[in-house]
Amino acid sequence: MKTGLAGKRALVLGASKGLGFGIAQGLAAEGATVTIASRTLESAQAAAERIGGKARGLACDTGNLPQVDALYADAVSAMGGIDILVLNSGGPPPGLAQKIAPAQWRASFEAMFVGLVRIADLALPDMMERKFGRILSVISSGVIEPIPNLAISNAIRPALVGWGKTLASEVAGSGVTVNAIAPGRIATDRLQQLDEANAKRQGKDIDDIRATAKSRIPAGRYGTVEEFAAMAVFLASDAASFVTGSVVRVDGGQIASSL
Repeated sequence: MKTGLAGKRALVLGASKGLGFGIAQGLAAEGATVTIASRTLESAQAAAERIGGKARGLACDTGNLPQVDALYADAVSAMGGIDILVLNSGGPPPGLAQKIAPAQWRASFEAMFVGLVRIADLALPDMMERKFGRILSVISSGVIEPIPNLAISNAIRPALVGWGKTLASEVAGSGVTVNAIAPGRIATDRLQQLDEANAKRQGKDIDDIRATAKSRIPAGRYGTVEEFAAMAVFLASDAASFVTGSVVRVDGGQIASSL
């Protein structure tokens, strides 16, 4: 399959490690020029060096709107424009739905929704003028089936899906697609953190937690970052030009819902 990504310019948020890094690496392997954003400049630059080529790293806390605006300006200055925008925010702390402080709700909503929508709004006019654009949101399978002990994520990430679905219908005629990718249990540092939190909460060994989790996945294992990134690369490609407004799962068949 020809992806048509050679020469395209991609900005990937939250890409110093994990799913974001995997997507950035996958896009770069197809010839895209990639800018990586992370909370610290050091981690972003280190990730860019791992990818090599023309990859570069910039700092941005998506909960800080002035930093979001600066990131957009710096990325456009460095690459000349943005063709592919990957909206990937760090996951909030695990926890129950009860007794979450209002300040935590506000901070998480700013970082996981407001900042992401802001940078998409900045990038959209040029995408529409060029008649090409790809906006990909990395969400969670919790938008389909809420995940225990991840109340903040379960509550906020669906807002990004609703926004993306609405936006997709508004810009489809301009050659811009807007899609979301919902990971299941993908082997990342974030999943390690969640498994450790569940083990502590339940008073169990982490190996037991992992065994139970894998028993609920028809594929019988955790997914790899490379498997997840491959879907993002496809959705960013020319081949996916008729796919928009969709939530695509990469979960090994874990979610039982038929929708």
